[in-house]
Amino acid sequence: MVVQAMKTRDEVSAGGVVFRLRAGGGVETALILTHEHRWQLPKGWIDEGESAAQTAVREVREEAGVDAEVVGPLGDIEYRYVSKYDAEPVRVHKRVHVFLLRYTDGSTDDHDDEVMEARWVEIGEAERMLAFKDEQRMLAKAREALAR
Repeated sequence: MVVQAMKTRDEVSAGGVVFRLRAGGGVETALILTHEHRWQLPKGWIDEGESAAQTAVREVREEAGVDAEVVGPLGDIEYRYVSKYDAEPVRVHKRVHVFLLRYTDGSTDDHDDEVMEARWVEIGEAERMLAFKDEQRMLAKAREALAR
Protein backbone atom coordinates (compact mmCIF):
# COMPACT_ATOMS: atom_id res chain seq x y z
CA MET A 1 0.00 0.00 0.00
CA VAL A 2 1.35 3.42 -1.00
CA VAL A 3 0.66 6.27 1.39
CA GLN A 4 0.72 9.70 -0.20
CA ALA A 5 1.88 12.74 1.74
CA MET A 6 -0.89 15.17 2.58
CA LYS A 7 -0.88 18.25 0.34
CA THR A 8 -0.19 21.61 1.95
CA ARG A 9 -1.17 25.16 1.04
CA ASP A 10 -0.73 28.67 2.41
CA GLU A 11 -3.72 30.92 3.02
CA VAL A 12 -3.74 34.63 3.85
CA SER A 13 -6.74 36.37 5.41
CA ALA A 14 -7.53 39.66 7.08
CA GLY A 15 -10.09 40.87 9.57
CA GLY A 16 -10.38 42.90 12.64
CA VAL A 17 -11.56 44.19 15.92
CA VAL A 18 -14.27 46.72 15.09
CA PHE A 19 -15.23 48.93 18.02
CA ARG A 20 -17.73 51.58 18.98
CA LEU A 21 -18.13 53.71 22.08
CA ARG A 22 -21.23 53.06 24.20
CA ALA A 23 -23.46 56.01 25.07
CA GLY A 24 -22.97 55.46 28.82
CA GLY A 25 -19.24 54.91 28.48
CA GLY A 26 -17.21 51.85 27.67
CA VAL A 27 -16.36 50.12 24.44
CA GLU A 28 -18.17 47.42 22.46
CA THR A 29 -16.84 45.19 19.71
CA ALA A 30 -18.68 43.21 17.03
CA LEU A 31 -18.35 39.43 17.23
CA ILE A 32 -19.67 36.76 14.88
CA LEU A 33 -21.06 33.33 15.70
CA THR A 34 -19.91 30.80 13.09
CA HIS A 35 -21.84 27.76 11.90
CA GLU A 36 -19.40 25.73 14.02
CA HIS A 37 -20.93 27.54 17.06
CA ARG A 38 -17.78 29.54 17.87
CA TRP A 39 -17.60 33.26 18.65
CA GLN A 40 -14.90 34.80 16.49
CA LEU A 41 -13.63 38.04 15.00
CA PRO A 42 -14.85 38.73 11.45
CA LYS A 43 -12.21 37.81 8.87
CA GLY A 44 -11.77 36.24 5.45
CA TRP A 45 -9.55 35.58 2.46
CA ILE A 46 -7.83 38.45 0.71
CA ASP A 47 -9.19 38.83 -2.84
CA GLU A 48 -6.84 39.38 -5.76
CA GLY A 49 -5.86 43.04 -6.04
CA GLU A 50 -7.10 43.81 -2.54
CA SER A 51 -4.91 45.01 0.35
CA ALA A 52 -5.14 43.37 3.76
CA ALA A 53 -6.72 46.55 5.16
CA GLN A 54 -9.34 46.61 2.38
CA THR A 55 -10.13 42.96 3.10
CA ALA A 56 -10.58 43.68 6.82
CA VAL A 57 -13.11 46.44 6.03
CA ARG A 58 -14.95 44.22 3.51
CA GLU A 59 -15.09 41.20 5.81
CA VAL A 60 -16.36 43.26 8.76
CA ARG A 61 -19.09 44.58 6.44
CA GLU A 62 -20.03 41.12 5.13
CA GLU A 63 -19.80 39.04 8.30
CA ALA A 64 -20.69 41.57 11.03
CA GLY A 65 -23.00 43.78 8.93
CA VAL A 66 -21.27 47.05 9.83
CA ASP A 67 -19.15 49.64 8.05
CA ALA A 68 -15.84 50.60 9.62
CA GLU A 69 -12.62 52.46 8.92
CA VAL A 70 -9.12 51.21 9.65
CA VAL A 71 -7.40 52.79 12.65
CA GLY A 72 -4.25 50.67 12.31
CA PRO A 73 -2.79 47.15 12.34
CA LEU A 74 -2.89 45.06 15.53
CA GLY A 75 -0.64 42.26 14.30
CA ASP A 76 -0.82 38.84 12.71
CA ILE A 77 -2.17 35.48 13.83
CA GLU A 78 -0.49 32.40 12.40
CA TYR A 79 -1.63 28.80 12.77
CA ARG A 80 -1.86 25.43 11.05
CA TYR A 81 -4.83 23.12 10.64
CA VAL A 82 -6.10 20.30 8.45
CA SER A 83 -8.90 21.36 6.10
CA LYS A 84 -11.42 18.68 5.25
CA TYR A 85 -13.47 20.85 2.88
CA ASP A 86 -11.63 19.60 -0.21
CA ALA A 87 -11.97 16.13 -1.77
CA GLU A 88 -8.80 15.13 0.10
CA PRO A 89 -7.67 16.58 3.46
CA VAL A 90 -5.14 19.42 3.06
CA ARG A 91 -2.66 20.76 5.63
CA VAL A 92 -3.11 24.56 5.74
CA HIS A 93 -0.67 27.19 7.00
CA LYS A 94 -2.80 30.26 7.70
CA ARG A 95 -1.80 33.88 8.37
CA VAL A 96 -4.44 36.43 9.41
CA HIS A 97 -3.67 40.17 9.37
CA VAL A 98 -5.72 41.78 12.14
CA PHE A 99 -6.68 45.46 12.19
CA LEU A 100 -8.30 47.82 14.67
CA LEU A 101 -11.35 49.36 12.98
CA ARG A 102 -13.68 52.17 14.08
CA TYR A 103 -17.41 51.60 13.52
CA THR A 104 -18.99 54.17 11.18
CA ASP A 105 -22.44 52.83 10.26
CA GLY A 106 -24.68 49.81 9.86
CA SER A 107 -26.33 47.11 11.95
CA THR A 108 -25.15 43.69 13.06
CA ASP A 109 -28.59 42.45 11.93
CA ASP A 110 -27.34 42.97 8.35
CA HIS A 111 -24.72 40.17 8.43
CA ASP A 112 -24.44 37.65 5.60
CA ASP A 113 -25.28 33.93 5.63
CA GLU A 114 -21.66 32.91 6.32
CA VAL A 115 -22.38 33.50 10.00
CA MET A 116 -25.25 32.54 12.29
CA GLU A 117 -25.26 35.76 14.29
CA ALA A 118 -23.37 39.01 14.75
CA ARG A 119 -23.67 41.16 17.86
CA TRP A 120 -22.11 44.03 19.78
CA VAL A 121 -20.48 42.87 23.02
CA GLU A 122 -18.72 44.82 25.77
CA ILE A 123 -15.01 44.41 24.99
CA GLY A 124 -14.06 42.62 28.23
CA GLU A 125 -16.92 40.15 27.85
CA ALA A 126 -16.01 39.67 24.17
CA GLU A 127 -12.49 38.65 25.16
CA ARG A 128 -13.95 35.87 27.33
CA MET A 129 -16.38 34.76 24.58
CA LEU A 130 -13.84 34.35 21.78
CA ALA A 131 -13.10 30.72 20.94
CA PHE A 132 -9.41 31.13 20.11
CA LYS A 133 -6.56 32.37 22.32
CA ASP A 134 -4.87 34.24 19.44
CA GLU A 135 -8.06 36.23 18.82
CA GLN A 136 -8.34 36.90 22.57
CA ARG A 137 -4.78 38.24 22.42
CA MET A 138 -5.66 40.56 19.51
CA LEU A 139 -8.71 41.84 21.37
CA ALA A 140 -6.55 42.53 24.44
CA LYS A 141 -4.15 44.50 22.21
CA ALA A 142 -7.10 46.48 20.85
CA ARG A 143 -8.35 47.21 24.38
CA GLU A 144 -4.88 48.44 25.38
CA ALA A 145 -4.62 50.64 22.28
CA LEU A 146 -8.06 52.15 22.95
CA ALA A 147 -7.16 52.86 26.59
CA ARG A 148 -4.23 55.10 25.46
